[in-house]
Amino acid sequence: MVLKARTDLCLSSFAIKERDQHKMGKSKGGRKKAVAVAPVDSPKSDFIVEKVLDRRVVKGRVEYLLKWKGFNDSNDNTWEPEDNLECPELINVFLEKQRQAKELLIQADRNKGKRKSEDKDSDDTKKIKTEPKGFDRGLEPEKIIGATDSSGELRFMIKWKGCNDADLVPAREANLKCPQAVIAFYEKRLTWSAADNDKA
Repeated sequence: MVLKARTDLCLSSFAIKERDQHKMGKSKGGRKKAVAVAPVDSPKSDFIVEKVLDRRVVKGRVEYLLKWKGFNDSNDNTWEPEDNLECPELINVFLEKQRQAKELLIQADRNKGKRKSEDKDSDDTKKIKTEPKGFDRGLEPEKIIGATDSSGELRFMIKWKGCNDADLVPAREANLKCPQAVIAFYEKRLTWSAADNDKA
């Protein structure tokens, strides 16, 4: 049976309902032949696409999930190849809605990221303005309790006298402002081996 395209309705030239697939038989060549079943209230055997619900790609072929006019059960919706459809207006409406939804998500993600970074920046600015760090606090270093180069620059973790806080301070600044603490830190970590002493 050949389905005719109407200008006012969107038709599928090959529309088989999943629930009606038991009515498909085998032709002599072993291929399935389609037996189209019309909606109960339609005198013709044309299937009319009411709405495009989804899109997918299967083995490189684009398919659309279609809602058929006269079939209200979601089990009656079927995936149809794009090549078999004669409803470019409905496909364009669906694709435009998809594009708009994607843009809204992207915009929401950008706004969310901006708000988080703005909040973080304002919190960091408040901390920087209200709490001086390192030698700017005017405290005297008690000892160096650790070192790191994770930021690409050697920094010492300095414990301050009369305070329980410690700050990361650039090594170049600590070398100038508390060289004895730097020397003490390195001396504690030096190890000597007995083999080296015997050779000397």
